[in-house]
Amino acid sequence: MTRLVNDPVEFSAELVDGFIQANTRYVRPVYGGVVRSTETKPGKVAIVTGGGLGHYPGFMGWVGPGLVDGAVTGKVFASPAASQVHSVAKAADHGGGILLAYLNYAGDMLQFGMAGELLKADGFDVRSAAVTDDVASAPVEETDKRRGIAGGLAVLKVTSAAAEAGMTLDQVTAVCQRANDRTRTCGIAFSGCTLPGADEPLFEVTEGKMAVGLGVHGEPGIYETDLGTADDVAQLLVDTLMNEVPQGAGTRVVAMLNGLGSAKYEELFVTFTSVTSKLRDAGLDVVDGQVGEFMTSLDMGGLSLTLMWLDDDLETLWFAPCDSAAYSRPALQDPPLDASVTFNTEPEPLTVQQEGSASSRAAAALIADALERVRDVLNANESMLGDLDAVAGDGDHGAGMARGSTAAAQAARELVAEGAGTQTTLAGAGARWTEHSGGASGALWGAALTAAGNSLGDDRDVDNAAAVAAVQAFVDSVINLGKANVGDKTIVDALVPFTEAFATAVASTGDVSQAWQTAAAASEEAAAGTEALVPRMGRARVLGERSVGSPDPGAVSFAMAAKAAGVATD
Repeated sequence: MTRLVNDPVEFSAELVDGFIQANTRYVRPVYGGVVRSTETKPGKVAIVTGGGLGHYPGFMGWVGPGLVDGAVTGKVFASPAASQVHSVAKAADHGGGILLAYLNYAGDMLQFGMAGELLKADGFDVRSAAVTDDVASAPVEETDKRRGIAGGLAVLKVTSAAAEAGMTLDQVTAVCQRANDRTRTCGIAFSGCTLPGADEPLFEVTEGKMAVGLGVHGEPGIYETDLGTADDVAQLLVDTLMNEVPQGAGTRVVAMLNGLGSAKYEELFVTFTSVTSKLRDAGLDVVDGQVGEFMTSLDMGGLSLTLMWLDDDLETLWFAPCDSAAYSRPALQDPPLDASVTFNTEPEPLTVQQEGSASSRAAAALIADALERVRDVLNANESMLGDLDAVAGDGDHGAGMARGSTAAAQAARELVAEGAGTQTTLAGAGARWTEHSGGASGALWGAALTAAGNSLGDDRDVDNAAAVAAVQAFVDSVINLGKANVGDKTIVDALVPFTEAFATAVASTGDVSQAWQTAAAASEEAAAGTEALVPRMGRARVLGERSVGSPDPGAVSFAMAAKAAGVATD
């Protein structure tokens, strides 16, 4: 819902004023909306659009060089008055005629139509065009009845470029119509939107479902279906639009994935990966991809996919430069790299440069076994570790440790199978842990495993002294890289007691397996003791007092891993 509201009655006016104050580079106010704040060459066709508010960046965000000349602003989800359209159009006029281009809604059609008549009476040369890209709102034989939604930006982008290029009003209008005829959109919603000041959304979507065929004024979908994965959503959108391929359209398309208000960019990018793959499978060439918020509906949860099929002229106009508050294309672009220039898109493969000694290979096999046990325990406790981290952190520790340990275990097993010694095995495991875990813990574990491996080498016997030195190298790496000390409430609080207990036990018993178990117990006790500490490092430091009474997740996960690793060291 919209939370930051003064008087709901004044919301629209305050919204417009705030936009103007933030974007004086692009717009100036005029009764009814905004027009360009920049000089425009005389004789250019003026493109005027608009509609109700609540759709930002539509429509105010599109005013600027290379895009529209003026935007009319109604109330939230309410068409502007004809007098407002009339005012904005007159202010936007450059002497080359005016094209009124708007989304195909009854209110907009009436108000813009009335404004067109007023402008003609004033002596202006005026044309009108309605965007009708929403495939769900009417059958293909009744495209004139279809709504306009996110495809409005695609249509207006090429139309505006045609005007900027100096085309006549008739020519610009023809471009607008051709672009509209080649543009298709389908949208889905996961949740409805809520008007400013209202307590309930305009519609609700059944839990676990998605509404297909929504409008951008709070209209519910045409039907509901099960909400699946991003792949499933992409498949539905692509299939729907591929059933609507314009006649003679060819294979080149612009693909725009539009967030409707509360869909996160991260979700959109995940979905777009599937969209582009499925479009290629359908035989289309995505010459340009756009992901973002282009036409929203307040806080609606959902997204839409727009395809505009290009011809040579439309492609040129699509890539023409423009600059506005919400959408820009640079005037200067470096030429694309030659197709023969390629870059690695995968991490460097782990390879064994030289087979380890018999002793080192045997130790590496034990390490691979231990890392698999570590993987199992960290995956089993992912949720618990995440909950611990969420007390004063971002809650991702469990997931990061699960991902990192899983990748490390797999790398170690693969390297051992190729004859790797301890150094190569631990270095490979450390590299993959860092790559897949992310965050501070991932970096620390990756570096520490590598340091331990460097201490052991690939061609030396792994005796008691070497084991003690490797553990010390592990802890030294963590301390040197993380800059934490005992008492800072970090992994170090469990790691240092482990290291000290291990060295002492090896010296007294000569039994590495028993010493490891003793050290693991000391680490477990120390990790539990961190609940009384206030964190002095990392993200938890900011909310340090909140974590008192809860142990440090990094210390707990290390103790857990140490115990699992030592189950079968002999």
